[in-house]
Order: sequence, then C-alpha cells, then structure tokens
Amino acid sequence: MPFPSSPRARSGPRRRSLLAVAPAALALTGCTGDSGGPAGDGPSAADRAARARAARDSEGLVERYDAVIAARPGLAGRLRPLREEVVRHAQAFGGGRKASPSASPSVSPSATSSASPSPSVGVPANDRDALAGLAAAERELADRRTKALSGMPGELARLLASVAAAGAAHVYLLTEGDA
Repeated sequence: MPFPSSPRARSGPRRRSLLAVAPAALALTGCTGDSGGPAGDGPSAADRAARARAARDSEGLVERYDAVIAARPGLAGRLRPLREEVVRHAQAFGGGRKASPSASPSVSPSATSSASPSPSVGVPANDRDALAGLAAAERELADRRTKALSGMPGELARLLASVAAAGAAHVYLLTEGDA
C-alpha cells in the first residue's frame, strides 16, 4: 500500500531559492576592496614591509636572470620575456627602480654582468643547468609567496597570489618549455 504524500507546509527557504541567492550574497560580501585597515588610512606598516620584501625578492630574481643572460647569451631570447615580467612584478610591489624592462634589451651581456650587484649568483656551465637553477629560484619564491598569503590583506594577497601563479608558469616554461 503506497504512502500518501504529506501535505505539510515547508518552513524556511527552499533549496532553489538558496541556490539563486547565494552567489549574489557572496559577491556582495566577498568581493570588497578592503585593504585590511580603517577607511581612509593608507597601507599599514606591515603591508608596506611585505610589499618592500616582495619587491626585493623580485629584484633579486631579476639579478639572477641578468647573470644567466650574461653567462649564457644563447638563452637571452628565451629569458628576456620572463625577466621583463619579473621586473613588472617588482614594479607592482613598488620596487623595480634598479632595472626596467625596456633597459634589458639594449644592455649588452658584459655590461649586465658588471652592473650586477650580486656577484654571488653562480651560473652553471651549461644551458640546461642554468635553466634549472632559474626554475628552482622561481619555484622557491612562488612557494614562499603562496605561504605568505594567509596573513595578507585583500589587495596585497591578490597581488601575491597572481605573482606566485606567474612564477609557477615561469617554472613550467623554464623546465618544460621548448628546451
């Protein structure tokens, strides 16, 4: 014998109405431009320090690219676009005044190596190892930036996440690209 359907009235919202309203509610609450501080205030000291650190990290990576380009000129065509993107990352964090993306193509490899402030960057003797060293540096920096995301305010966290993703793409291009 079949059970009769229950005529009881539902209390509360139906699933369909929740599914229709949820995305709008998330858009209103989750997508703010909040920088983490009170309205009208500039970036906090911690925010400025994190930006400065991220800019220095990107500038150090630019120096590594410069060293490899100077030592392995055959890789220059492949590495310059990646180097220029790293310079733009440094600029996005408020740094990058030492080297500009437009300056790198006109600088000769010998001038780049003499201008490099970090002589401790060793470049392997062959192209494959040089690319692997750059990929390792990109990977390490992307990992550090990803780990730092949880303590960052909204805008800086989004920027760090974007730059970390670009670093991961650089790792792929350096290791899996047309090598």
